[in-house]
Amino acid sequence: MNHTAHISHHEVLRARVALLGSGTLPIRQQVAAYRTLVQVSPLAYLPLLTEALFEYSRIEFAHRPRIALALRAESVAAARRMCALEAGREGLLVTALVNYREQLELMGRQAELAAVDAEIARSGSNGTH
Repeated sequence: MNHTAHISHHEVLRARVALLGSGTLPIRQQVAAYRTLVQVSPLAYLPLLTEALFEYSRIEFAHRPRIALALRAESVAAARRMCALEAGREGLLVTALVNYREQLELMGRQAELAAVDAEIARSGSNGTH
C-alpha cells in the first residue's frame, strides 16, 4: 500500500482549489491546505508550509506564546523533513530555527536556546554558500 492510500483525495482537491481560487486566502486556510498537500507532494509544499506556519504563529498567535511556539516547532519539523528529502535546503531550516529561537527567547526559555543555537550553527555550516 502506498503512502497516499490514507489521504482523502477529496481533501487534496479541495486544498488545491482553495489555493488556486481568486483572492488572498487567509493564513489559517493556507496552513490547512499546505498540511494536506504536503502529504502528496512534499517537495513542492514543505517549503510553503514551513513559511506559512511561521506567518500563522506571528499573525494569529502573537498573544498566545505556547501556540506560537508549537507552530514554529512544526515549521522546524517541516524544514528538517525538506532537508532530508532535498540537499541544499539548509537555508530554509536555519530560517525556521531562527524563528523558533526568537519565540523561545520571548518566552524566557533560556535552557532550550543552546540546543537551537547549536543546530543553527550545524545547519549553517552545511550550506552550500
